[in-house]
Amino acid sequence: MELLVPEVGLVVFQTIAFLLLLFVLSKFAWKPALAAIKEREQSIDDALNKAELAKQEMARLTSQNEELMKQAREERDQMLKEAKAIKDNIVNEARTQAQAEGAKLIEKARIEIENQKKAALYELKSQVSSLSLDIAERVLRGQLDDKTKQEDLVANLLKDVELN
Repeated sequence: MELLVPEVGLVVFQTIAFLLLLFVLSKFAWKPALAAIKEREQSIDDALNKAELAKQEMARLTSQNEELMKQAREERDQMLKEAKAIKDNIVNEARTQAQAEGAKLIEKARIEIENQKKAALYELKSQVSSLSLDIAERVLRGQLDDKTKQEDLVANLLKDVELN
């Protein structure tokens, strides 16, 4: 049984060796290990803080981007409205100008037709008067050939003149 029960000197020596080992480890191994663990913990906390800041910055940038997109859409809509108004204005001006030009052309054509009508009437009157004179001349020649017909014509003309 001697193997199972240790001697007092051995227990004291092992206790002193354990305490000395504990002191040496706490001085040279645990402090650097704990410092490394603390440093690692601090770097993890810093990384988490930076990740949170990056997340906040991304949210801010996303919000800012959405605001810029909204402004760009509003500007685009405004530009489209202005372009439509300008287009409508140009179309209306062109329509008005075309109507004015059409009215001028119609008036010009009406005046031209009126002038041609007057010229045609003048030409017709000239031809009618020329034909009338020719017919009258032929009738008078036929009537003036005979002396009795001449006297009857003069008598009729005198009657008409006296009545009027």
